Amino acid sequence: MAEVNLHASPEALAAAAGGDVAEYLALMKPRVMFLVVFTALVGLVAAPGSMHPVLAIAALVCIAVGAGAAGVLNMWYDADIDARMARTAARPVPRGAISADEARAFGTVLAVGSVICLGLMVNWVAAGLLALTIGFYLFVYTMWLKRRTPQNIVIGGAAGAVPPMIGWAAATGTVSLEGLVLFLIIFIWTPPHFWALALLRTRDYARAGVPMLPVVHGEDETRRQILIYSLILAPLGCLPVLIGLGHALYGAAAVVLGVLFVAFALACFREREGVRAERAAKNLFAYSVLYLFLLFAALLVEQGFGLGSSLPLFWTS
Repeated sequence: MAEVNLHASPEALAAAAGGDVAEYLALMKPRVMFLVVFTALVGLVAAPGSMHPVLAIAALVCIAVGAGAAGVLNMWYDADIDARMARTAARPVPRGAISADEARAFGTVLAVGSVICLGLMVNWVAAGLLALTIGFYLFVYTMWLKRRTPQNIVIGGAAGAVPPMIGWAAATGTVSLEGLVLFLIIFIWTPPHFWALALLRTRDYARAGVPMLPVVHGEDETRRQILIYSLILAPLGCLPVLIGLGHALYGAAAVVLGVLFVAFALACFREREGVRAERAAKNLFAYSVLYLFLLFAALLVEQGFGLGSSLPLFWTS
């Protein structure tokens, strides 16, 4: 952490403090936190029954802090890798803005605090799932899988798929089939999402010694795997309709969004060289984020506004 001159002007002190706050926020991976909180919110809203708004907000804050803790601990452990990659070299730890010890302490406090607060304020089932998610992301994905196997993101992606289950458990105190289905959608979505990015950063990963799929098995095999997972994801996205969790709006969104996902994956599979191949990978990566957001947003709108009972399934008479 940069030293602060206590004899400086109030304006200079405020600027220094603001810089430190910004660095710590960057450690928490705010964009990832947003996606985690959003999918957890969908699980919470889709769950049966009702939850007091104050408790619901408290649960989401704890989940956000827990997700931030996982990001901080990931950046602490991966500082050596981050320093060798152009995409991550400007992160606070490799840049020297925050020391490794400070990052580790910050992440540990956030992790322990978020789990304890969620357990005390909401319930211990949700807290247990949050603890499992943080632990899995740090010990299984970051410390073990990431540096050892090209299947790192496939197995490690389980950590990012748990938030809807945490939201569901926060509202109900249980783990259910519906939560598991939402988990499965994100779990299958994760590999094509990250492999599209890996196609754009193959040299970066190779330089850092990270065995991502395009580094170990080549870009053509990566494109093939992306297409396979996309073909699984498209019908899987419709599964909530079959179990009664999603209805007309969600079903229509799942079909259209799934078809488009396969189309983008097919374009990525076909384009193998040059600018067009890079553009296809960029398009797939960008669309994959939009896909997950819109898919879960459709479910959130249905459940949040009670549209499920008033709209018939679009394939029934």
